[in-house]
Amino acid sequence: MAQFDIKKLDTSDRIVVGMGVLTLICLFLPWYGVSSGPYSASVSGFSTGYGWIGAILIIVAAGYLAALRMGSNVPKISYGPGVTVLGLSALGTIIVILRWITIPKGGFAGYSYGPEFGMYLTILAGVVQVVLAFRLFKASGEKVPWENKKS
Repeated sequence: MAQFDIKKLDTSDRIVVGMGVLTLICLFLPWYGVSSGPYSASVSGFSTGYGWIGAILIIVAAGYLAALRMGSNVPKISYGPGVTVLGLSALGTIIVILRWITIPKGGFAGYSYGPEFGMYLTILAGVVQVVLAFRLFKASGEKVPWENKKS
């Protein structure tokens, strides 16, 4: 088993992994809330429908990159690590954004309901992770899976 050594990660890798850790923390923060006057209630990321699936994909992307950089025996897949991390990050972020768009929100006469800061932090972490994963993908020189391979 490989030992975790943060020094093996460059700055971009550290940020990608950090966004995965932040997303893990955000899953336990309020994602949706209701308030009426002095009373309020909220639920965590696990209780907001399918949004947690996107958050898990963001976490998996960070874990995969960390395991890869630490020299762990990660399973061989048909795509390179740049494509894998970018794909997981992008898909996860899109799912969380779709949940944010489709979650009920509104209010009237002192009563309001809608997304809370945990969801917003998860979206921010996902976007940052996607941007850095794209930079890592471009730096790796990998091809996207749907490009025709020249024989």
